Amino acid sequence: MDKRSLAHLARRFREAEARTEILRQELASAIREADADGVPQKDVCEVTGYTRQQIRRIVKASEDGDG
Repeated sequence: MDKRSLAHLARRFREAEARTEILRQELASAIREADADGVPQKDVCEVTGYTRQQIRRIVKASEDGDG
């Protein structure tokens, strides 16, 4: 692995991290919207693969003004 190849791979990784963060925020927003629309938490868990605790944290963060 030469320096140029390593730099290319590192750049691709950083770009993927940025895309992942955007998608994470979009998913959190969709989870909050589903909660507001009355979608059962068990359904949100089933679809997202998140635990009930993770869903509660995401919804609570919105209520607390954290995101």
